[in-house]
Amino acid sequence: MGGVYIHIAYGLTESNSPTHLVPLGARAPVDEVSSALSIGVPVPNCETRLVKVEDPSEEVPVGESGKFATKGSLIFNGYWNKPEEKEQAFHDGFFLTGDVAVLDEDGFFYIVDRKKDMVNVTGYKVWPREVEDVLYTHPQVKEAAVVGVPDEYRGETVKAFVALNEEGSVSEEDLIAYCKENMADNKHPRQVEFLDEVPKTATGKFLRRELRDKARAEA
Repeated sequence: MGGVYIHIAYGLTESNSPTHLVPLGARAPVDEVSSALSIGVPVPNCETRLVKVEDPSEEVPVGESGKFATKGSLIFNGYWNKPEEKEQAFHDGFFLTGDVAVLDEDGFFYIVDRKKDMVNVTGYKVWPREVEDVLYTHPQVKEAAVVGVPDEYRGETVKAFVALNEEGSVSEEDLIAYCKENMADNKHPRQVEFLDEVPKTATGKFLRRELRDKARAEA
């Protein structure tokens, strides 16, 4: 017996309605690289582009991650009495959302991470989600949240906060070695801290900023 299919929509505080929807009659595809479920395609009167994180004037090609930028009548005009924030939030008429996304050849968008969570390891961009996805493939891992912490040699390095399954038992060294086997050398965590539970918001989102502040204070 089939259930009701729930169509995904994407919107934000700065828009007066969803900016992207999975069309009726279609199902959201999954990005093969990030495993992210698509947020759909732009709604009418909404234009979207993906631009380089370091340079919003340059678009990224299909299949490559970039800063998610959108414009249209449904996007707000700016922050009240905050002209500097407005200037930083817009480029060439597009609102820079702060999300990082990928566009596929069929025109579907996938949100893969947040720009502010990016870890800069010796000049290489590391997105926490790609490290977390590898950690979740370990049978002992129940929850995983990744942040960047200061490193004298690399500038930043990757630290993982991990909660294990009830019967789980694995060492920091074993988890680091597991990640090292399954991802590029600059991406795998150099530090792992075990928690009973990864702290979350009321809606279930990991509090990466709280974890990042905690890790940097300890460093």
